[in-house]
Amino acid sequence: MVQDTSTPHPDHGSRQPSRAVAWLRLFPTVFVVMLGILGGVGVFTFGYGQGASYLSNNPLTCVNCHIMQDHYDAWLNSSHRHVAVCNDCHLPHHPVGKWITKADNGFFHSLAFTLENFHEPIQIKPRNRRVTQNACLACHADFVHSMLPAEPGGEMLLCVHCHSNAGHAHR
Repeated sequence: MVQDTSTPHPDHGSRQPSRAVAWLRLFPTVFVVMLGILGGVGVFTFGYGQGASYLSNNPLTCVNCHIMQDHYDAWLNSSHRHVAVCNDCHLPHHPVGKWITKADNGFFHSLAFTLENFHEPIQIKPRNRRVTQNACLACHADFVHSMLPAEPGGEMLLCVHCHSNAGHAHR
C-alpha cells in the first residue's frame, strides 16, 4: 500500500520550535547586547569620573570628589606632605595588595557617592584603618619596634590615637 504524502503526518513534518529552543537561539544575541550596554555604561562612567586619574600617585586625584577637599587641604598642612602622598598611607605597600585595595575602594567609593550613601564627614573603614596602621609601622619601624605587641596580632593602640594630625593636620 502506498502512503499519501500530500499532507504531513501529525508526528512528522514541520513543527514550531519550543520556546526554550527559541530562547537558546536568541540568547547569544541578547548576551552580546547586554554586555555592550554594560561596557558602554562602564566606559562612560570611567571617563566621566576621571577614572584614569586614579591610576596615578597624584594627591590632586583625591579631590576629584568634593568631599575629599578638606582632607587634601589638611594633608597640605601636615608634617607628611613632603614625604608621603595619599597612596603611601592609604594603600598597602605590596603591589598586589595595593591594586586590590585600590579597586575595592574605587568600587565602593563610586557606589557610595553615586547613591549618596556615605557618612559626612567621611570616615575611614576598619579594613582601611588597618592599611593605614600598617603603613605607619612600615615607615616608622626603626622608631616603633619597641612599642609593638610581644605576640603577633596582639593589642596595641593605633598610631593615629596619639598622632591624629600627622597625615591630616588640624582635623
